[in-house]
Amino acid sequence: MTNAADAPEDARTYLLAGGGTAGHVNPLLAVADALRERRTDAEVLVLGTREGLEARLVPLRGYELLFVDKVPFPRRPNRAAAAFPAKFRRAVGQVREHIRTHDVDVVVGFGGYASAPAYVAARREGVPFVVHEANARPGLANVLGARRAAGIGVAFEGTPLRRSRVVGMPLRREIVTLDRDALRAEAAGHFGLDPDRPTLLVFGGSLGARQLNAAFGGSWQDVLAAGWQLIHVTGESSELADPAAPGYAVRRYIDRMDLAFALADVIVSRSGAATVSEISALGIPAVYVPYAVGNGEQALNAGSAVRAGAARLIPDAEFTADRVRGEVIPLLGDDATLGAMRAAAASVGTRTGTENVVAMIDEALADSQG
Repeated sequence: MTNAADAPEDARTYLLAGGGTAGHVNPLLAVADALRERRTDAEVLVLGTREGLEARLVPLRGYELLFVDKVPFPRRPNRAAAAFPAKFRRAVGQVREHIRTHDVDVVVGFGGYASAPAYVAARREGVPFVVHEANARPGLANVLGARRAAGIGVAFEGTPLRRSRVVGMPLRREIVTLDRDALRAEAAGHFGLDPDRPTLLVFGGSLGARQLNAAFGGSWQDVLAAGWQLIHVTGESSELADPAAPGYAVRRYIDRMDLAFALADVIVSRSGAATVSEISALGIPAVYVPYAVGNGEQALNAGSAVRAGAARLIPDAEFTADRVRGEVIPLLGDDATLGAMRAAAASVGTRTGTENVVAMIDEALADSQG
């Protein structure tokens, strides 16, 4: 006969809120997978909008997606601002109904339109909630949610959220488990390159980066002359011509970034939160060229890696073919500096972001039960 004290704890119901962009959806899904794998009878639900990327990606991953109205915060006094309070109350009511219907034990928010009403609804329903902020400059939803959250995790040191702790970024499984040395030969074959020659990887996201493309379009020959190979991911909208030169692999899009990372000895890229987190976790020296549009969060995302000596930063407006020749190519030839950058990446990168967020969720649940 089993003693009641030895009986397994009832399975929890988790509501993970976030979406809109891959930067919110991917860490959410990484945590969802970890919760489900840890205990198969756990109920993991996702809260999102009908308009965001989550509407497609979440069901594909096998999770039930609960909907909430998309209610943007007003940025200026106008008709939309006047209608905001009523629309936001309606969204909060929708989430409260989801929490009651599914007997949710804890809410976890990753930012985006779904998170703000989720935080308010959780507080009103007496359910603990946890905030994860991926960017060094937090979004408004997480700034508001962090005031009452049971736990606040951030990806980068210096993120201005009170009571937060650095937990890192929940990463894709293929990054967490990547053995770069073991995959190097396969990666070289995939790109038609030599596994024994050092390789520079350049990419700017799915749409590419015009400044990076122009700079390397005018300097790729110099990279090859320095004894390096080059993988250049131009983006699907790029008109940059492929010279079909040996050692220069031009791709508009890569669906196996794990292979690109496996072959890369140095990376030049934008500095989105996920990109910086993945590169740092893998210990690859980087030169970041932050996207200049927006509120400057990309430069801030790169900050901890730059301060640690794991990366360098060049402003977008200054990144030209001449700058590649004057700064990037000399770095490629400086083995001592590259070695120090690899070592420094270990101090700012982590592959355990998912586990750290799950631990924070567990703590919030334990604290709520006294």
